[in-house]
Amino acid sequence: MRALSGLALLLPVAALAQTVNDYPTTARVEYVMACMATNGETPTALQRCSCAIDAIAGILPYEAYVDAETVLRMRQTSGERSAMFRSGAAVDGPMADLRRAEAEAEILCF
Repeated sequence: MRALSGLALLLPVAALAQTVNDYPTTARVEYVMACMATNGETPTALQRCSCAIDAIAGILPYEAYVDAETVLRMRQTSGERSAMFRSGAAVDGPMADLRRAEAEAEILCF
């Protein structure tokens, strides 16, 4: 009986941890790899870049991160379809949120 009550206490904690850690591992690794390519492939860069994605994940929900990353990637392409990602309220909002999260991460980690 005691084991069941202990398990009942862990379930809300596990649910909370899942909401806080909603970034998939692959997304975190992609960020860290790109960050290290920019900041040097050193153990210090690994630590700082890992810290940065953790900070961003603590500020920005994963869905908002994906939206902003999509805008960034589409801005790097050319053609008519990419023009809609260059400006406008629909794309400026997610980009501003990502930039704020990245600025906070830079203060905390670099």
